Amino acid sequence: MRKSILASALAVAALLAACSKPHERLVVYTAAEADQVPAYTASFKKARPDIDLVWVRDSTGVVTAKLLAEKKAPQADVVFALAATSMMKLDDAGLLAPYAPKGLESVDARFRDGRPVPHWTGEALWSAAICVNTDEMKKRNLPTPTSWEDLTKPIYKGLVSMPDPASSGTGLLAVAAWLQLNGEAKGWSYMDRLNPNISAYVHSGSKPCKDVSRGEIPIGISIDFRAAQAKTQGLPVQVVIPKEGVGWDLEATGLVTGTKHADAAKAFIDWAFSHEAMALYAKNFGVVGDRAMPTSPILPADLRDHLAPVDLKWTAANRDRILNEWAKRYGAKSEPKS
Repeated sequence: MRKSILASALAVAALLAACSKPHERLVVYTAAEADQVPAYTASFKKARPDIDLVWVRDSTGVVTAKLLAEKKAPQADVVFALAATSMMKLDDAGLLAPYAPKGLESVDARFRDGRPVPHWTGEALWSAAICVNTDEMKKRNLPTPTSWEDLTKPIYKGLVSMPDPASSGTGLLAVAAWLQLNGEAKGWSYMDRLNPNISAYVHSGSKPCKDVSRGEIPIGISIDFRAAQAKTQGLPVQVVIPKEGVGWDLEATGLVTGTKHADAAKAFIDWAFSHEAMALYAKNFGVVGDRAMPTSPILPADLRDHLAPVDLKWTAANRDRILNEWAKRYGAKSEPKS
């Protein structure tokens, strides 16, 4: 009897000690959409209730610049859902450490960085799309564009919104695709013709479609899943996948070099490639890292067939040059930053 009581007391003491142990804080830098983060937090918390996530979220360009600026004194432990083209730049700067997440063997080869022990791994793929407000188009008696070339027509002057590529990964992947589809000379020529029709270059990949959904502008170049989501919400929105092909990038995750919370960071990365996490990505994205995972029914089933033949390594290597040239040509129309 005494042994039983003693065992029970020891068990209670152990439980109380575990409960009183302070949780580990893990700082995660991300460009994931704000409305997706709560579901990620809840899922990870179920897997590791002993780790508290501290999210630092912003657009792709801002997160990338922040990480590079903090290179000598990194503040992040993990980078999550940041464009692969940005991850390549961070890796070149020595900011990412090698780590192979559990379940890597189930991840599509195009989502990996190519090394046996990757410095970053992609969990989902997103692309550009054209978001159109059908009510506004009817009011203006305008035809719905079906291609990137259509957007250069004079009838759309001042009626198109687009993300600034310096701030937005969606903006950069769109620009990079235009430069790669037919060569740089034709790509810049295309943007020269598109620019008069742009009302403003905004600092978020999802904002153009949000503005289209509210009827603030008829046409937006935006994130594919944000456009499709607006349509499923019953808003007067049509999703157009341009016939020339769409630019794309990967949302990728990596371990920050020198983190003092390596074990917790690795646990987070393992979660990011778990079946549970992939199921969350699949609710929004048309292509995810796990080849066997059914993906979002709100995007075209053949989205893979519409991806432009872009080279992400080329985009990463030429990122600064592209952005400098883009700013000289079109930066005057960038929306003021809040």
